[in-house]
Order: sequence, then structure tokens, then C-alpha cells
Amino acid sequence: MKKRQHGLMYFVIIFFGLVAFSACIASEFKRSKAKDMKLDGMSCHLPISPAFVLGVFASTSLLSAQIIGNTLIFCSRGKKIIAWKQRIPFSLLILSWITFGCTIMLLAVATSMNQIQPYGKGWLDGECYVVKDGVYIGSAALTLANLLCILGSILACK
Repeated sequence: MKKRQHGLMYFVIIFFGLVAFSACIASEFKRSKAKDMKLDGMSCHLPISPAFVLGVFASTSLLSAQIIGNTLIFCSRGKKIIAWKQRIPFSLLILSWITFGCTIMLLAVATSMNQIQPYGKGWLDGECYVVKDGVYIGSAALTLANLLCILGSILACK
């Protein structure tokens, strides 16, 4: 019964990771572009983009995968993960948190730029900003790296 529960948890972690990956890829194609910007003298305006909702969805899915993965690691192994003999799982766990932090920062900044930027307000200092090409693709790659580190840490603990 316990193996079946772990198998279900692996599936849930992989599901949330792949959902986050897919949302990052979709955000790359749906993000605001420079041609969407409207200028009115010194003021600019960018409408809300579907990438905003997709970015929030990707962040939430990645957070869910990270929480479930860490819960599975610590509930099944407890304090043994920090033991000297468990260097590989512990290193993968630390690496998963580093990639998670970088991915969330990229997604948060890029997603907030895809929010509505009204005339005179903009994103920062009253200026409109557009997400550069490849930012969401980079977060998708980091999402996969995070997923592999979580799963590797879980599997290396056994």
C-alpha cells in the first residue's frame, strides 16, 4: 500500500511539473510584444496579456510540485536526509531549492510585466516594459531542472 501511495505522489509531482513547464512555454507565445504598446506623447500603455494568467498558473504549479516533493522527502526519510551518508539526495534537494528560487523570480518579474501597464503608470518609473524573448523558455528549462532534482532526491533517498 505504501509503494502505491508513493507512486501516486510521483505522478502528482510529475503532473504539476509538466503543467508548470507547459504554462511557461505557452506564456512565451502569449506574452506582450512591443507592437502591442500604444504611445500617447510621453506616456505608454500595454494591455493585459494572457501570459499574466499563464505565469501565475506556472508559478502555482511549480510551488505545488516543490511542496509535495519536499513533503515526500521529509516524511519518508525524516532527519536521515541531512546525514553525511546522504550527500547526493541532500545536494539534489538544495539544488532543487536553488532552481526553484531562480524560476520563481524569473516568472514573477516576467508575469508582472504582462499585467496591464496604464498610461503614465507603466511597470516601473512610469515606463512600459516588455519581456524579452526567451525569458519564459528559460523558466521552462529551470522548471524541468527543478523537477528532475526533486525526483532525483526522492529516488536517491531509497
